[in-house]
Amino acid sequence: MNKYLPLILLGVLLNACAQLTLKQGMRTIGVFAFTPENLIPIGVRAAVNPFILAGLACYVVSVVVWLMVLSRVEVSYAYPLLSIGYIVTAFAGQNFFGETIDYVRWTGILVICIGVWLVTRTA
Repeated sequence: MNKYLPLILLGVLLNACAQLTLKQGMRTIGVFAFTPENLIPIGVRAAVNPFILAGLACYVVSVVVWLMVLSRVEVSYAYPLLSIGYIVTAFAGQNFFGETIDYVRWTGILVICIGVWLVTRTA
């Protein structure tokens, strides 16, 4: 199963990339009230935002990659590896968006890393 690890990581990284580009797209749109009056104006702004479109494209490709993964490995092995996305997005959020990650979050990320390592050891 470890021979499929690069394919799994590709799917995970595409998913993380989708999250980050969607976040950037929403940063350009800004905070808005979720009301019926805003539905069309915000929907149009989101539909033409290049970051949101790129994020959605990353999601589509990540789903195709993930289907390839699921056709090759056990879901009990592959699915926990999606947690690597938490690590990637936390680092990226800190570096690209200036988000603060406190001690408790870093501890949680460390626990995730240990769990992912344990899962990959069973392959």
